[in-house]
Amino acid sequence: MLVDPLRQGLPPVDPASASSAASCALPARYEAVREARQFTARTLAHWKLGDRSEDVCLVVSELVTNALRHALPSDTPRDHEPPVRLHLMHWSSRLVCAVRDPSGDGPLAAEPDGADLAAESGRGLFLVESFSDGWGWHPLAGTLRGKVVWALFHL
Repeated sequence: MLVDPLRQGLPPVDPASASSAASCALPARYEAVREARQFTARTLAHWKLGDRSEDVCLVVSELVTNALRHALPSDTPRDHEPPVRLHLMHWSSRLVCAVRDPSGDGPLAAEPDGADLAAESGRGLFLVESFSDGWGWHPLAGTLRGKVVWALFHL
């Protein structure tokens, strides 16, 4: 299954599984959203996928924002090991963006019909659903705590 490696919170390491993979640690501060977008844009350009950069960066922004806003305990130390990690995995015909965070709670579902789409917040997963070809989440397995929220893009 495509997301089996995500269940362990790690990108696939088998070269036959993914043609390319990259990840970065993100600190517990909102500037990390910009850092995640920049990392994503650079990585996609390196992989010659720059034409998908706008949609993928938007989805990455939403996933990272949700992790920082909803998945971190309020007492997370800023100088502690970065609690959020972004993984990008590229296969020949698909791209997966996955954000790992320390919360075991699942994300709230995408906004139902009739939601206020003009609101300043509360529509992140609606955007993820709209701009990606699929998304989901899995609790981490083994000794890792938390979850991975992922979005799939067909290339």
